[in-house]
Amino acid sequence: MLNRVILIGRLTRDPELRYTPAGVAVTQFSLAVDRPFTSGHGEREADFIPIVVWRQLAETCANYLSKGRLTAVEGRIQVRNYENNEGKRVYVTEVIADNVRFLESARSKEQSEQNGNSNQSRNGNGNGGQRGGHPGAGSRGFDNKDPFTDDGRPIDISEDDLPF
Repeated sequence: MLNRVILIGRLTRDPELRYTPAGVAVTQFSLAVDRPFTSGHGEREADFIPIVVWRQLAETCANYLSKGRLTAVEGRIQVRNYENNEGKRVYVTEVIADNVRFLESARSKEQSEQNGNSNQSRNGNGNGGQRGGHPGAGSRGFDNKDPFTDDGRPIDISEDDLPF
C-alpha cells in the first residue's frame, strides 16, 4: 500500500504555529494548488489543501513561510474525524507533511511584488519575464550569489576548482 502526495502551490495565509500540551510543535497552513485545466468560462481554478507539519519542521515553516510563498510539500493524506458541538461527525482530510521545500526566497518574492503585477500580467509567467524564476537569472551581476541562476548556461569555473 502507498500513501504519498507531492504538491506545489502558494500559501493562502501565514502558517499558524501551536504547541501540544506535551510541547510538540505543530504548524498548519493551506496550499492553493492550481488545477491543470480551465473551467467552462476559461477561468483557472485551484484546490485549497490543508497542510499539517510537526516538530522541528513545523517551527521552520512557521519562521520562514508566509502568505503567497511558492512551496512544495511531500507527505501523506490523513483523514480524521471528530464530533462537533452539535453532535455531528465531522471528517477532515489533510496532508501530513514530512518534507517542505521553499521554492522561492523571501527576497525574490518581495522583488517580484515590487516589480508589480504588471510584469506578471504582461508575461503571464509570474516571474517578471526572467528565466529560472529568480531575480537576475539572466544577468551575471556581482551581487548574485547563486551560481545556478544562469538557467543551464555554462558556468565559468577553473578545472583546478573541480573536486574530481
